[in-house]
Amino acid sequence: MVARLTSRTVHFIFGLRPQVEPFHLLHYLAIASCREVLQPDEVQLHVHDVPYGFYWDLARPLVTVKRIEHVAEVASRSHDPDISPYLYAHHADVIRLDLLADSGGMYADIDTIFVRPVPDEWWSYEAVIGREAPVRYPDSVVPEESVSNALMMARPGSRFIALWRERIIHAMDGTWSGHSCRLATRLAGDHPEWVRVEPQSSFSSVDHTPVGIRELLENMFDPQRFESSYSVHLCAHLWWALERRDFSSFSAIQVTEDHIRESDSTLARLARPFLPSHGLF
Repeated sequence: MVARLTSRTVHFIFGLRPQVEPFHLLHYLAIASCREVLQPDEVQLHVHDVPYGFYWDLARPLVTVKRIEHVAEVASRSHDPDISPYLYAHHADVIRLDLLADSGGMYADIDTIFVRPVPDEWWSYEAVIGREAPVRYPDSVVPEESVSNALMMARPGSRFIALWRERIIHAMDGTWSGHSCRLATRLAGDHPEWVRVEPQSSFSSVDHTPVGIRELLENMFDPQRFESSYSVHLCAHLWWALERRDFSSFSAIQVTEDHIRESDSTLARLARPFLPSHGLF
């Protein structure tokens, strides 16, 4: 018999910023695809500010809501002005490690669409993480190989997660991911026996580049690109806001049920199977 984690629990984090807009369709689809594809024992949504709206009413029966607080160590760090609007994400970077260290299971960003179940034996591994597209840092001459913290699995007490948590605050240098993906990449290289590192296709088939985001949001779906994918991280922070146009002219306001039903884009085709049976309109 394969040893399992404490339970097949999937953790999402949401609401570390004040909630001024209704829970979005894509957030509902992340939860719905998780429930349908993975069929976990439990889906926990860890929130500070509780969501509201039509899609929250649909999602609420699918999750167990857990209250979280901001991380004092994160709030005390100085940050680049370009990063400060996203400080909520740095709180989440730490909270996800605390959740996995304590309870184990899977953590996934709430801009994830699940495609197929992960292999059964992964639920018994000490830790699982996946590669993403290379990342360029201010102090690096060329882009560096990187793992992504958008989806991770771990047993309670994982050595990889524990060491990452021990070092993450000190590694917060004002960059977007120096303390998260860059640090994790280095730890995985130093301790390969502590963590299974999956290829980029497993969880992060979409590159976090303008070309990659256009392929996700605007180009026609190519199913062969996702034949080895278990989930797809949508990199929503790069295109979500209406005023952001450096990665795509597409924004979250355009992601409607009608768009997902009718478009042949990669996003629409990945998300379509999980649309609610009774939608907003």
